[in-house]
Amino acid sequence: MRHIPASCTADSGVLLFEEALRPTAGNYDRTRWLYVPDHYCEYRYILGTRGEKPLICVGINPSTAVPGRLDNTLASAQRISLANGYDSFIMFNVYAQRATDPDDMEAECNPILHRENLRAFDWLLSGLSGPPAVWAAWGTIIEKRPWLPACVMDMAAVAKKHGARWYTAGPRSRAGHPHHPLYLKKDSCLDPFPDLEAYLSSLMPEGALPLRHSDQCEECPASEQLLQV
Repeated sequence: MRHIPASCTADSGVLLFEEALRPTAGNYDRTRWLYVPDHYCEYRYILGTRGEKPLICVGINPSTAVPGRLDNTLASAQRISLANGYDSFIMFNVYAQRATDPDDMEAECNPILHRENLRAFDWLLSGLSGPPAVWAAWGTIIEKRPWLPACVMDMAAVAKKHGARWYTAGPRSRAGHPHHPLYLKKDSCLDPFPDLEAYLSSLMPEGALPLRHSDQCEECPASEQLLQV
C-alpha cells in the first residue's frame, strides 16, 4: 500500500490537535493503541502502543501505518524499543503529512500543520512520568526539504522544556544524521545524542531561525487525557 498526497494540506485542511483528540468511529483497540487522529486521513500526529515506559521514535513523515497494521519502519521501531527495555513505542514525525515517498511531501511547510504537530508533541511529552526518551530516527531524509531542520529545532525546544533525553540507534551518517530504523538490527542499542543542538545548527542556513518557538505554542489539552483517548 502506498500513500500519495491527494493535495497540499493547506488545501485539504487539517484538524487542530485538540479537535483531532476527539473520538470518532475509529475501529481499533483503544486500550492498546494511541492514534491521533483516530481515522485515516492525509496526516497523522501520533501512532503507538500504550504503556508506562514508552520510547518516542521521531521520523520525518508518516506513511500508511495504522493501529494493527504497521509498516516496516514502525515494526522495526517497535522491536528496537522493546529490545531496549521500553514497554511500548510511539511514532512521531517531524512533519505530519502522510507520503510513502518523502519526495511526495509538499514543497512548502504548512505552518498550521507544523503548529498543531508541535502541540501534539508537547501534549505527548507532558503526559509521561519521568524524563521522556526520544529517539531521533529521521535518517538522511531530513535533507529532502530545506525547512525540515527548522521543524526539528522547534521540536527540540519543546522536548527541552520537558527534560527529554535524546538518543540515536546505529551509526550516524557522515553529515551526522541519525540512522533510520529500517535495516537496523532488532537488538540495536540506543546511544545518547548529546550534540543534537550543534547538529541541528549545522543544518540551518546562516541567520535562519526555527519556524515556531515552543513558547509560542498555544495551551495544549490536559495531558491526563493521554490514557483516555
